[in-house]
Amino acid sequence: MPHNEDVTRPGVAPGDPLPEEPLLPVFSSSNYDAEMEAMTIKGILEASDIPAMIVGPYVLPNLEFQVQVPQHMLERARQVIDEARAAGSGAAAEAEAQGEAETS
Repeated sequence: MPHNEDVTRPGVAPGDPLPEEPLLPVFSSSNYDAEMEAMTIKGILEASDIPAMIVGPYVLPNLEFQVQVPQHMLERARQVIDEARAAGSGAAAEAEAQGEAETS
């Protein structure tokens, strides 16, 4: 299947999935904090230029939440998530402080 980097189409940005490309789950959870974790993971992926979508039962929170990414970016998304988890909350605080320093 062609990836967006290989094909130029009007209205489709580089890295975005092609219309026929499936989105695959890179994260799923039905824990009590699944929605918050999914939102955090989505933010991490988007900060790494990986488009992501949250799929979840907003009406029935006891069901599973997922973060889905374009098929051709699945391995990169997993790598970004693993790196973020390995860095821990200290890296998040450091990145926030750095962002605040840049805007000052």
